Amino acid sequence: MRKLDQRGAAAFEFCLVALPLFTLIFAIFDFGRYTITMQSLRILADAAARANMLTCYTPAVLASNSPSTCTGDYLTTAQKQTTAPFLYGAGLTPTVTTTAGTSALTVTVSLTGFAPLMPIWGTSLNSPSASTQIPF
Repeated sequence: MRKLDQRGAAAFEFCLVALPLFTLIFAIFDFGRYTITMQSLRILADAAARANMLTCYTPAVLASNSPSTCTGDYLTTAQKQTTAPFLYGAGLTPTVTTTAGTSALTVTVSLTGFAPLMPIWGTSLNSPSASTQIPF
């Protein structure tokens, strides 16, 4: 009985396994990057809400029970970079907006220009944002 030639079998098996393996590894890295970005956005939204409360919530504002005029961004760029340094790593800049509702101020932080590295996510993870509400 002749022995079969098995040269190249390991290389062929590696080719079969390599694509799914590397796709899974890069998907895990990409999802981790998205998770860190979302957590940094939440931290920055909380810091912006705290700065808003410390700056705007004066006794005069509380007496009228409507701080709807406090819709500015009260953090400097240096404070934002100190609070969430990961967001500035790729040259992107988060935007902080405050909107007044009927019973709360909403501080929203978004990061436009963020895109996952893997195309398997589609556009569902593009431009993440986080918000915090300040009731009044």
